[in-house]
This record gives sequence, C-alpha cells and structure tokens, in this order.
Amino acid sequence: MIKFLLMMNKQGQTRLSKYYEHVDIGKRAALEADVVRGCLSRRKEECSFVEYKDYKLVYRQYAALFIVVGITENENELSIYELLHNFVEVLDKYFSRVSELDIMFNLDKVHIILDEIILNGHIVETNKNRILAPLLALDKMTEG
Repeated sequence: MIKFLLMMNKQGQTRLSKYYEHVDIGKRAALEADVVRGCLSRRKEECSFVEYKDYKLVYRQYAALFIVVGITENENELSIYELLHNFVEVLDKYFSRVSELDIMFNLDKVHIILDEIILNGHIVETNKNRILAPLLALDKMTEG
C-alpha cells in the first residue's frame, strides 16, 4: 500500500504532498525533512529504493524535481517506480513538458491527476487517456 507521495525540488522544498494514512501535521514536517535529506543526499548511481523506519521509499528524479513514495513492506518497488514514471508522463501530456512552476500554479489539477491514479493508497488507473479524461472535461466546461 502507498502511504504517502511527496514531490520536492533540489533545495528540499516540498511542492506536493499527499498522505494516504493519517499523519499529524507536526510529524509530517519532520517526516518530509528526513525523507528529503535521505533521498537528496544519495548519488545518481545508487539504488532508488531506500528503507526508512516503517516504510520503503521509492524515488525518482526528473530534472530539478524528486518524487518520493513511501510504501509498505509488501508493496512491489518496481511497480511503484514505473508508476512514478507514468505519473510524470501524464503530467507531461497535460502540461506539455511539465515544470516545477506548472505544479506550483496548478496544484489542484495535479491533485486531480493523482487522485485518478491512486485511491486510498492503491493504484486504480494507469491508462493516460482515462486519467486525463475528467480533467479535460473540467477544462472544456470552464472554457464554454
């Protein structure tokens, strides 16, 4: 099961956080800081899977952004690794070359995309067209 997803830049600033289990606000800041330190300090040639407390962390770097997912012990790391790539491909398809600014200024749309992919910590959709369909329908309604 997916416990949380974080998106951060190289400076360690969190750009997106989504939790699929309750974590107190005070503990979230400490968790995010520890995860950032743990993932940003690793070299590119090191494995993208890290054990951290009760979680396994799976992370991927795209340009200046890191996406980190905290998962349970029994979750498949490679499937989550591919899920991260799929998530970025969907963002690229919607935003035409997604950037950190796209995420910052369209956080609501990024959450809609993420909610179409992951529901209650479980992967429910991977088809890019079906993921984007509700968002494109919303865009069409606001234009018209």
